[in-house]
Amino acid sequence: MPSTPPAFAANRLLAALPGGQLRRMLAACDTVELARGDVLCRPGERLRHVFFPTRSFISLVMPVDAADSLEVGLVGSEGMLGIPVALGVDKSPVTAVVQGAGAALRMDAGHFCRELERSEALQGGVNRYVFVCLRELAQRAACTRFHVVEARLARRLLMTQDRAHADTFNVTHGFLALMLGVRRVGITRAATSLQNRKLIHYSRGKVTVVDRRGLRAASCTCYRADRESYDRTLG
Repeated sequence: MPSTPPAFAANRLLAALPGGQLRRMLAACDTVELARGDVLCRPGERLRHVFFPTRSFISLVMPVDAADSLEVGLVGSEGMLGIPVALGVDKSPVTAVVQGAGAALRMDAGHFCRELERSEALQGGVNRYVFVCLRELAQRAACTRFHVVEARLARRLLMTQDRAHADTFNVTHGFLALMLGVRRVGITRAATSLQNRKLIHYSRGKVTVVDRRGLRAASCTCYRADRESYDRTLG
């Protein structure tokens, strides 16, 4: 992951900071290019850096046993990777895998903790972000229990599109199954149904959202609830 000096903040969490504090944060960051499939941390590993995605996005995966795992979070330009550091814990509970390649701002974890103590604005922003992440995790649990796979898949594709900042993005059947905690055959049926309805086009691990309005209508209400929570809480 080569690094170059950052020129701007295209990260929502950082962009909300007052000008002087934003400049100080940017001066302490490196801009890094994250490649799809990069593993940024694993369970039990010490968190040496925090990341603020700008054009990339990161999947948070919880291992269940030796064979199974489940995606429990997604981090894009709305937030940060490194919530445990903000809470005073230096170990990761999850595996963080880059799902969407692109740029991110990287900061030394110790420096981030010092800035957090120094800046009330940063503390407030991080606290609000932690709240929306906890709310989204609770929403996801309810969604998994009560909503059908096709609606959950539509929601997850909309979430990915938001963080990819593009209509087309890469995602495999296997990773979609991991995201939703269902068998690949269930993903195939749901994706085929969405494609037959001309809402998406899926081929060779690449998804294109053809009709976003229709995909939102096909999604469960959890997508709208998540978006409203982010907009209301993070501004």
